Amino acid sequence: MKEFEVIKEFFTAQPVNRKDVAMGIGDDCALIHASDHKYIAITTDTLVSGVHFPEDTPARAIGHKAVSVNLSDLAAMGAEPCWISVAITLPSVDSEWLAEFTAGIFELTEYFNVQLIGGDTTSGPLSVTITAQGTVPKGKALCRHGATNGDWVYVTGEIGEAGLALQALREQVVLSPREMQHAMEALNYPKPQVLAGQIIREYASSAIDISDGLLADVTHLCRASTLGVNIDVNDIPIAPVLIDRLGEEDAARLALTAGDDYQLIFTVPDTNRVALETELNHANIKTSCIGQMNTSQEINISRGDKLLSFAESGFEHFS
Repeated sequence: MKEFEVIKEFFTAQPVNRKDVAMGIGDDCALIHASDHKYIAITTDTLVSGVHFPEDTPARAIGHKAVSVNLSDLAAMGAEPCWISVAITLPSVDSEWLAEFTAGIFELTEYFNVQLIGGDTTSGPLSVTITAQGTVPKGKALCRHGATNGDWVYVTGEIGEAGLALQALREQVVLSPREMQHAMEALNYPKPQVLAGQIIREYASSAIDISDGLLADVTHLCRASTLGVNIDVNDIPIAPVLIDRLGEEDAARLALTAGDDYQLIFTVPDTNRVALETELNHANIKTSCIGQMNTSQEINISRGDKLLSFAESGFEHFS
Protein backbone atom coordinates (compact mmCIF):
# COMPACT_ATOMS: atom_id res chain seq x y z
CA MET A 1 0.00 0.00 0.00
CA LYS A 2 1.44 3.37 -1.02
CA GLU A 3 1.26 6.74 0.73
CA PHE A 4 -1.94 8.10 -0.81
CA GLU A 5 -3.64 4.74 -0.52
CA VAL A 6 -2.80 4.75 3.21
CA ILE A 7 -4.29 8.24 3.57
CA LYS A 8 -7.46 7.31 1.69
CA GLU A 9 -7.90 3.99 3.51
CA PHE A 10 -7.26 5.09 7.10
CA PHE A 11 -7.28 8.86 7.53
CA THR A 12 -10.30 9.96 5.50
CA ALA A 13 -12.75 7.73 7.36
CA GLN A 14 -13.99 10.59 9.53
CA PRO A 15 -16.84 12.48 7.83
CA VAL A 16 -16.62 16.29 7.79
CA ASN A 17 -18.88 17.19 10.71
CA ARG A 18 -17.75 20.74 11.44
CA LYS A 19 -19.35 23.57 9.44
CA ASP A 20 -16.20 25.70 9.87
CA VAL A 21 -14.17 23.28 7.71
CA ALA A 22 -14.27 24.52 4.11
CA MET A 23 -11.61 22.10 2.85
CA GLY A 24 -10.29 19.10 4.75
CA ILE A 25 -8.01 16.27 3.69
CA GLY A 26 -7.16 15.97 0.02
CA ASP A 27 -5.52 19.23 -1.07
CA ASP A 28 -2.27 21.09 -0.41
CA CYS A 29 -3.81 22.91 2.57
CA ALA A 30 -6.91 22.70 4.66
CA LEU A 31 -9.26 25.69 4.75
CA ILE A 32 -11.15 26.74 7.86
CA HIS A 33 -13.48 29.62 8.64
CA ALA A 34 -12.02 31.94 11.30
CA SER A 35 -14.09 34.00 13.75
CA ASP A 36 -13.62 37.72 14.30
CA HIS A 37 -14.27 37.32 18.02
CA LYS A 38 -11.90 34.50 18.82
CA TYR A 39 -8.21 33.70 18.71
CA ILE A 40 -7.06 30.49 17.07
CA ALA A 41 -4.82 28.57 19.49
CA ILE A 42 -2.27 26.28 17.81
CA THR A 43 -0.05 23.62 19.38
CA THR A 44 2.21 20.87 18.04
CA ASP A 45 3.57 17.79 19.82
CA THR A 46 5.69 14.91 18.58
CA LEU A 47 5.67 11.44 20.10
CA VAL A 48 8.66 9.21 19.29
CA SER A 49 8.69 5.46 19.84
CA GLY A 50 10.96 4.50 22.73
CA VAL A 51 11.04 8.08 24.03
CA HIS A 52 7.43 9.14 24.61
CA PHE A 53 5.93 5.65 24.70
CA PRO A 54 7.37 2.12 25.05
CA GLU A 55 7.99 0.42 21.73
CA ASP A 56 5.38 -2.28 22.44
CA THR A 57 2.60 0.24 23.17
CA PRO A 58 -0.69 -0.74 21.45
CA ALA A 59 -1.45 1.22 18.30
CA ARG A 60 -4.80 2.43 19.62
CA ALA A 61 -3.08 3.86 22.71
CA ILE A 62 -0.51 5.69 20.56
CA GLY A 63 -3.26 7.30 18.49
CA HIS A 64 -5.26 8.24 21.58
CA LYS A 65 -2.28 9.67 23.44
CA ALA A 66 -0.97 11.62 20.45
CA VAL A 67 -4.28 13.46 20.22
CA SER A 68 -4.76 13.73 23.98
CA VAL A 69 -1.47 15.48 24.72
CA ASN A 70 -2.26 18.12 22.12
CA LEU A 71 -5.79 18.68 23.37
CA SER A 72 -4.29 19.03 26.85
CA ASP A 73 -2.21 21.98 25.62
CA LEU A 74 -5.34 23.60 24.22
CA ALA A 75 -7.13 22.98 27.51
CA ALA A 76 -4.35 24.77 29.37
CA MET A 77 -5.08 27.87 27.26
CA GLY A 78 -8.83 27.60 27.92
CA ALA A 79 -9.41 26.79 24.24
CA GLU A 80 -12.10 24.72 22.59
CA PRO A 81 -10.40 22.09 20.37
CA CYS A 82 -11.55 22.20 16.75
CA TRP A 83 -9.10 20.73 14.21
CA ILE A 84 -6.04 18.49 14.06
CA SER A 85 -3.53 17.43 11.42
CA VAL A 86 -1.48 14.25 11.77
CA ALA A 87 2.01 13.56 10.42
CA ILE A 88 3.11 9.98 10.96
CA THR A 89 6.39 8.25 10.11
CA LEU A 90 5.99 4.47 9.72
CA PRO A 91 8.62 1.72 9.45
CA SER A 92 6.20 -0.17 7.17
CA VAL A 93 2.52 -0.25 6.23
CA ASP A 94 0.65 -2.56 8.60
CA SER A 95 -3.08 -2.34 7.90
CA GLU A 96 -4.14 -3.86 11.21
CA TRP A 97 -1.86 -1.49 13.14
CA LEU A 98 -3.10 1.54 11.20
CA ALA A 99 -6.73 0.60 11.76
CA GLU A 100 -6.14 0.50 15.52
CA PHE A 101 -4.07 3.69 15.46
CA THR A 102 -6.73 5.70 13.65
CA ALA A 103 -9.42 4.22 15.90
CA GLY A 104 -7.52 5.71 18.83
CA ILE A 105 -7.46 9.08 17.07
CA PHE A 106 -11.11 9.07 16.06
CA GLU A 107 -12.46 8.06 19.48
CA LEU A 108 -11.16 11.36 20.83
CA THR A 109 -11.94 13.53 17.82
CA GLU A 110 -15.53 12.31 17.81
CA TYR A 111 -15.91 12.83 21.56
CA PHE A 112 -14.59 16.41 21.44
CA ASN A 113 -16.06 17.31 18.01
CA VAL A 114 -12.61 17.75 16.48
CA GLN A 115 -12.04 17.42 12.74
CA LEU A 116 -8.98 15.75 11.22
CA ILE A 117 -8.14 18.13 8.37
CA GLY A 118 -4.78 16.97 7.00
CA GLY A 119 -1.27 15.75 7.65
CA ASP A 120 1.50 13.67 6.10
CA THR A 121 2.77 10.09 5.93
CA THR A 122 6.43 9.17 5.54
CA SER A 123 8.65 6.12 5.86
CA GLY A 124 11.09 5.75 8.75
CA PRO A 125 11.28 5.06 12.51
CA LEU A 126 7.88 5.32 14.18
CA SER A 127 6.92 8.82 15.29
CA VAL A 128 3.70 10.82 15.36
CA THR A 129 3.39 14.60 15.15
CA ILE A 130 0.04 16.27 15.67
CA THR A 131 -0.83 19.92 15.25
CA ALA A 132 -4.03 20.79 17.08
CA GLN A 133 -5.95 24.02 16.70
CA GLY A 134 -8.76 25.47 18.76
CA THR A 135 -10.52 28.71 19.49
CA VAL A 136 -10.67 30.86 22.58
CA PRO A 137 -12.60 34.13 23.04
CA LYS A 138 -10.43 37.21 22.77
CA GLY A 139 -9.34 38.35 26.21
CA LYS A 140 -9.94 34.93 27.78
CA ALA A 141 -6.83 32.93 26.78
CA LEU A 142 -4.91 31.56 29.76
CA CYS A 143 -1.16 32.13 29.57
CA ARG A 144 1.68 31.09 31.85
CA HIS A 145 2.71 34.66 32.59
CA GLY A 146 -0.59 35.83 34.09
CA ALA A 147 -0.18 34.79 37.73
CA THR A 148 0.06 37.48 40.41
CA ASN A 149 1.35 37.56 43.97
CA GLY A 150 -1.04 35.83 46.36
CA ASP A 151 -2.84 33.75 43.71
CA TRP A 152 -3.80 30.26 44.85
CA VAL A 153 -2.40 27.27 42.95
CA TYR A 154 -4.77 24.47 41.96
CA VAL A 155 -4.40 21.15 40.18
CA THR A 156 -7.09 18.97 38.59
CA GLY A 157 -7.52 15.23 39.11
CA GLU A 158 -4.92 12.92 40.66
CA ILE A 159 -1.18 12.85 40.06
CA GLY A 160 1.41 10.15 39.60
CA GLU A 161 -0.26 6.99 38.32
CA ALA A 162 1.24 7.22 34.83
CA GLY A 163 4.68 7.58 36.37
CA LEU A 164 4.01 4.51 38.50
CA ALA A 165 3.19 2.55 35.33
CA LEU A 166 6.58 3.48 33.88
CA GLN A 167 8.30 2.34 37.08
CA ALA A 168 6.44 -0.97 36.89
CA LEU A 169 7.46 -1.44 33.25
CA ARG A 170 11.08 -0.87 34.31
CA GLU A 171 10.60 -3.43 37.12
CA GLN A 172 11.28 -0.78 39.77
CA VAL A 173 8.02 -1.56 41.56
CA VAL A 174 5.67 -4.54 41.62
CA LEU A 175 1.95 -3.93 41.09
CA SER A 176 -0.99 -6.29 41.27
CA PRO A 177 -2.65 -7.09 37.91
CA ARG A 178 -5.52 -4.71 38.73
CA GLU A 179 -3.16 -1.92 39.81
CA MET A 180 -1.09 -2.43 36.66
CA GLN A 181 -4.17 -2.24 34.47
CA HIS A 182 -5.26 1.06 36.04
CA ALA A 183 -1.73 2.50 35.88
CA MET A 184 -1.35 1.55 32.21
CA GLU A 185 -4.71 3.17 31.45
CA ALA A 186 -3.41 6.38 33.01
CA LEU A 187 -0.20 6.18 30.97
CA ASN A 188 -1.67 5.13 27.62
CA TYR A 189 -5.07 6.83 27.64
CA PRO A 190 -4.73 10.22 29.37
CA LYS A 191 -7.89 12.31 29.55
CA PRO A 192 -7.34 15.93 28.43
CA GLN A 193 -9.06 18.37 30.79
CA VAL A 194 -10.89 20.24 28.05
CA LEU A 195 -14.02 21.12 30.03
CA ALA A 196 -11.97 22.21 33.04
CA GLY A 197 -9.93 24.52 30.80
CA GLN A 198 -13.02 26.21 29.43
CA ILE A 199 -14.44 26.69 32.94
CA ILE A 200 -11.30 28.03 34.61
CA ARG A 201 -10.61 30.58 31.86
CA GLU A 202 -13.36 32.71 33.44
CA TYR A 203 -11.61 32.75 36.84
CA ALA A 204 -7.93 31.78 36.56
CA SER A 205 -4.96 34.07 35.97
CA SER A 206 -2.58 31.50 34.43
CA ALA A 207 -2.42 27.82 33.59
CA ILE A 208 -0.20 25.03 32.27
CA ASP A 209 -0.73 21.32 31.72
CA ILE A 210 1.34 18.67 33.47
CA SER A 211 3.41 16.85 30.88
CA ASP A 212 7.00 16.91 32.20
CA GLY A 213 6.05 16.65 35.90
CA LEU A 214 4.18 18.80 38.40
CA LEU A 215 7.38 20.31 39.79
CA ALA A 216 8.85 21.09 36.37
CA ASP A 217 5.63 22.55 35.02
CA VAL A 218 4.81 24.69 38.05
CA THR A 219 8.39 25.98 37.74
CA HIS A 220 7.68 26.97 34.10
CA LEU A 221 4.59 28.83 35.28
CA CYS A 222 6.51 30.64 38.04
CA ARG A 223 9.36 31.62 35.74
CA ALA A 224 6.94 33.04 33.17
CA SER A 225 5.15 35.05 35.86
CA THR A 226 8.41 36.07 37.63
CA LEU A 227 7.07 34.69 40.90
CA GLY A 228 7.74 31.97 43.43
CA VAL A 229 5.46 29.43 45.03
CA ASN A 230 4.97 27.55 48.29
CA ILE A 231 3.52 24.05 47.85
CA ASP A 232 2.76 21.53 50.60
CA VAL A 233 2.95 17.93 49.35
CA ASN A 234 0.25 17.00 51.86
CA ASP A 235 -2.18 18.95 49.65
CA ILE A 236 -1.16 17.34 46.34
CA PRO A 237 -3.78 14.84 45.11
CA ILE A 238 -1.39 11.90 44.83
CA ALA A 239 -3.01 8.74 43.47
CA PRO A 240 -3.52 6.45 46.52
CA VAL A 241 -1.80 3.48 44.84
CA LEU A 242 1.50 5.40 44.89
CA ILE A 243 1.37 5.76 48.65
CA ASP A 244 0.34 2.12 49.07
CA ARG A 245 3.24 0.84 46.96
CA LEU A 246 5.98 3.41 47.59
CA GLY A 247 5.29 5.05 50.94
CA GLU A 248 4.63 8.74 51.45
CA GLU A 249 8.12 10.10 50.71
CA ASP A 250 8.79 8.21 47.48
CA ALA A 251 5.18 8.64 46.36
CA ALA A 252 5.50 12.40 46.69
CA ARG A 253 8.80 12.40 44.81
CA LEU A 254 7.35 10.38 41.94
CA ALA A 255 4.16 12.44 41.78
CA LEU A 256 6.15 15.66 41.59
CA THR A 257 8.67 14.56 38.96
CA ALA A 258 7.31 11.70 36.81
CA GLY A 259 5.06 13.59 34.38
CA ASP A 260 2.60 12.19 31.82
CA ASP A 261 -0.35 13.23 34.01
CA TYR A 262 -1.93 15.75 31.59
CA GLN A 263 -3.84 17.42 34.39
CA LEU A 264 -3.97 21.22 34.66
CA ILE A 265 -2.14 23.48 37.09
CA PHE A 266 -3.71 26.91 37.34
CA THR A 267 -3.60 30.00 39.53
CA VAL A 268 -6.62 31.84 40.88
CA PRO A 269 -6.95 35.22 42.59
CA ASP A 270 -8.45 34.98 46.08
CA THR A 271 -11.57 36.88 44.99
CA ASN A 272 -12.42 34.18 42.41
CA ARG A 273 -11.91 31.07 44.53
CA VAL A 274 -15.48 30.50 45.72
CA ALA A 275 -17.07 31.01 42.30
CA LEU A 276 -14.47 28.80 40.63
CA GLU A 277 -14.82 25.94 43.12
CA THR A 278 -18.61 26.14 42.91
CA GLU A 279 -18.65 25.85 39.12
CA LEU A 280 -16.07 23.05 39.04
CA ASN A 281 -18.05 21.12 41.67
CA HIS A 282 -21.22 21.49 39.58
CA ALA A 283 -19.28 20.05 36.62
CA ASN A 284 -18.03 17.18 38.83
CA ILE A 285 -14.40 18.13 38.18
CA LYS A 286 -12.03 17.30 41.03
CA THR A 287 -9.53 20.01 41.94
CA SER A 288 -7.14 20.55 44.83
CA CYS A 289 -5.56 23.75 46.13
CA ILE A 290 -1.88 22.89 46.64
CA GLY A 291 -0.16 26.19 47.33
CA GLN A 292 0.14 29.93 46.83
CA MET A 293 2.20 32.24 44.65
CA ASN A 294 4.58 34.76 46.21
CA THR A 295 7.26 37.27 45.21
CA SER A 296 10.27 35.18 46.30
CA GLN A 297 10.92 33.69 42.81
CA GLU A 298 11.74 30.44 44.66
CA ILE A 299 10.02 27.08 44.33
CA ASN A 300 9.50 25.85 47.89
CA ILE A 301 8.13 22.34 48.32
CA SER A 302 7.45 21.28 51.89
CA ARG A 303 5.74 18.67 54.00
CA GLY A 304 4.28 20.70 56.81
CA ASP A 305 7.20 22.68 58.25
CA LYS A 306 9.89 20.52 56.58
CA LEU A 307 11.37 21.88 53.35
CA LEU A 308 12.02 19.18 50.72
CA SER A 309 14.61 19.10 47.94
CA PHE A 310 14.69 17.23 44.65
CA ALA A 311 17.70 16.35 42.49
CA GLU A 312 15.52 16.45 39.36
CA SER A 313 12.33 18.39 38.65
CA GLY A 314 10.96 16.26 35.81
CA PHE A 315 11.47 15.05 32.24
CA GLU A 316 13.60 17.17 29.93
CA HIS A 317 14.86 16.40 26.43
CA PHE A 318 18.64 16.58 25.92
CA SER A 319 19.26 16.64 29.69
